[in-house]
Amino acid sequence: MNTTQIDPRVHSFRVDVSDAAVHDLRARLRNARFPQPLPVDDRRTGIPSAELQDLVARWAEHDWRGTEERLNALPHIITDIEGQSIHAVHVRSAHPDATPLLLLHGWPGSFLEFEGLIDPLTDPVAHGGDAGDAFDVIVPSLPGFGFSMPLVGTAWGTREIAGAMLELMTRLGYDRFAVQGGDVGAGVAPEIGRLAPERVIGVHVNGSLGNFVGDLDEETTASLTPLEQDRLRRISEFMQNEFGYISMQSTRPGLVGQVLADSPVGQFAWILDKLQAWTHPVETPAIDILGERFVFENAALYWFTASAGTSAFVGYAQGGGWGEVPESSGVPTAVIVFAHDVGLRFAEEKSHHIVRWTDVVGQGGHFAAMEEPDMLVADVREFFRALR
Repeated sequence: MNTTQIDPRVHSFRVDVSDAAVHDLRARLRNARFPQPLPVDDRRTGIPSAELQDLVARWAEHDWRGTEERLNALPHIITDIEGQSIHAVHVRSAHPDATPLLLLHGWPGSFLEFEGLIDPLTDPVAHGGDAGDAFDVIVPSLPGFGFSMPLVGTAWGTREIAGAMLELMTRLGYDRFAVQGGDVGAGVAPEIGRLAPERVIGVHVNGSLGNFVGDLDEETTASLTPLEQDRLRRISEFMQNEFGYISMQSTRPGLVGQVLADSPVGQFAWILDKLQAWTHPVETPAIDILGERFVFENAALYWFTASAGTSAFVGYAQGGGWGEVPESSGVPTAVIVFAHDVGLRFAEEKSHHIVRWTDVVGQGGHFAAMEEPDMLVADVREFFRALR
């Protein structure tokens, strides 16, 4: 699949946060000011006060230099695409016929979500797979996220991000490749297929491809399975109870960025609220599901790069509207829907060539690469094995 050499515009990159920035973060965390708890101090109103204060104290002790050492053991690259810096982790498999696989994160995540998948995907033999299942793995930071900063330009909808990712793969020397994504990445992945269907082997997403489900008539609703009806119910509850953050990020991303750029506790709480709401089961603390290391490092990445506003702008302040149904690219597409998520096949088939659909009942949340890595890797392997 590798047809050309890496473009000379691609450069190596090291994670290197200044001592001053690390010390400043620790000082701010240790000197944080917390409000008096509300009369209702639980997850109905946000992060419970005692829980947040405990986590902030633990974050203040986190060893960021150890994080840098671990991350810099991975091969990072950076390249300028039409003025926009694009960062990625690029790990080649030792197997010569490995399939290039582009892994796309969403909000409030980062490239860190996929760190644990790199070894199983690049070295399947060591992880219960066959050599024929090997992938070269490319994990970018989406524009406006992580080290793909500062954000340049105003047009960063899924199509524009897809164009940048397509150019990234060209510069890395890959003619044809596979794509996997979740959240924002699940919206970008099929757009890459629409831009270059001859280059995309297949599209795999976890969660939903993003097609909006409007009001359904009684006859259609009655024809749905109990699982689909439950997902419709939860979509309605989300619109009623959780839509506030989308309203803020899609209409005032600059304000969100300004508010959070000077408060690491604010940045942490803003992210943790969604990590908690979108992991499964929701009653279990997200830090127990995702791990302390990821929760602290992911928040630190947003903090050090001051990317709260840019990630909000890219993730939600996009053109177009719900209800628009794009053309299918014809690229084979697979969807795996874990317990938290609400993907509906009858809605997604309108604009995607779905050849594989997997419903997982009772397991997994929105952050599949971290919550159910073995199941996600197995589904990715099986889907692309048939397409090679």
